[in-house]
Amino acid sequence: MKQFVAAMAALVLATPMAMAMTIQDDGAMAIEAALADASRPEAEVQQDAGRHPGAVLEFAGLEPGWQVADLTAGSGYYSRILSTAVGADGHVYAHNPSWVAESYPEPNEALAALVATRENMTHVVAPTEGFSDGIDVPLDAVFMVLFYHDTLHDGTDRAAMNQAVYDALRPGGVYIVIDHHALDGAGEEVGNTLHRMEASLAEREVMAAGFVLDGQSDVLANPDDPRDISVFDPAIRRQTDRFVYRFRKPDM
Repeated sequence: MKQFVAAMAALVLATPMAMAMTIQDDGAMAIEAALADASRPEAEVQQDAGRHPGAVLEFAGLEPGWQVADLTAGSGYYSRILSTAVGADGHVYAHNPSWVAESYPEPNEALAALVATRENMTHVVAPTEGFSDGIDVPLDAVFMVLFYHDTLHDGTDRAAMNQAVYDALRPGGVYIVIDHHALDGAGEEVGNTLHRMEASLAEREVMAAGFVLDGQSDVLANPDDPRDISVFDPAIRRQTDRFVYRFRKPDM
């Protein structure tokens, strides 16, 4: 009898762990399949070596079925991968700020063309603070990749932006912020001049909206980046030292 009770207790304890491992395995397999998608443009595939999207999405905890927003998606490098990975039961809201769509129509048109081929994507053009105005489901994740620094000089109300992300996420949802490191004490002006920002500034502002810093990854770290030159300098282009933060909306 004691052996039976012990066995049942072990089963009860093991079942949640097994379920969690299954979910993790499903996510990893979905990400791997998305990266191997034959429809990905070769120019985007070639960027994988420097952007490590698989490691980034695993760090985010991405799962099939997730509802995701990709803020300032550009032409859709991450949006395409996310769309395949979340599958038919998930959805990707691929967003570009209004001023980006107007000033850089070509990548925004490429994003629109991508969205037109996929049933689980929606193209959103709106101020970043209002990206979620037309989204009526709680999001599992919001990604902002290599754009937060631009909000330092483009007129975005960053407090409102981060609050909009917080409000759009379900309890436990994640906000992934990736950007180019600036030197400590560099100030906000380098957002415009070098296209970098201090990681501590992003951390401070995002947490002010109610998020907790749930993790950070060094998958995009490069200690050889001096952090004081433009990210477009040929000496460092596509090889910058980047911070990768996972913020989480607390469970209610």
